[in-house]
Amino acid sequence: MIAFSTWDIVRNLMLAWRWTIALSLFTFIAGGAVGLVILFLRTSRRRWLREVAKLYIELFQGTPLLMQLFLAFFGVALFGLEVPAWAAAGLALTLWSASYLAEIWRGCVEAIPKGQWEASSVLAMGYFQQMRHIILPQALRIAIAPTVGFGVQIIKGTAVTSIIGFVELSKAGTVITNATFRPFTVFAAVGVFYFVLCWPLSKYSQFLERKYNAAHRH
Repeated sequence: MIAFSTWDIVRNLMLAWRWTIALSLFTFIAGGAVGLVILFLRTSRRRWLREVAKLYIELFQGTPLLMQLFLAFFGVALFGLEVPAWAAAGLALTLWSASYLAEIWRGCVEAIPKGQWEASSVLAMGYFQQMRHIILPQALRIAIAPTVGFGVQIIKGTAVTSIIGFVELSKAGTVITNATFRPFTVFAAVGVFYFVLCWPLSKYSQFLERKYNAAHRH
């Protein structure tokens, strides 16, 4: 049997760690872009657009992420298309994260006083002009803290993608454990890697929230 040192374990986990970071960044950026579209639909003046966005949000928040991954990976194959694990993981996480980001941002938009909407309407601004020049710049200040906080959930959500064969940190931990028979060492290291990613984001989110609340009180 081949002997694996602790450094061998850490080194191999670091290779998979890159994919966890890459998938998290892609999900955050792509999910943010889709979430922004859903936000505009959710706050639209047209009722049917609001209902479409509401249905989207309820669908992706009301079903397990694991099921969404399976559908993205195996469901598309029913149409004769072969989807790589990384593509299915990116698609499922993007659509899932967009539903949460859209709701986070909707709450921030609705926190803006209605007088801001009324004042911009007096200036003959259209909906998109109001959002772009008046509402979103103010909502952004409120949204930063919860958005950064949700980034932690995205990082932890990447662990679920191991079920469809995407080799990120959790999947690599399982593979290395099967080769080394040292589960405690391997998954302790996996936990440290996740902590290194998640803890700074959590603290930064708390810092931003305190900063905003202090500025708001003054």
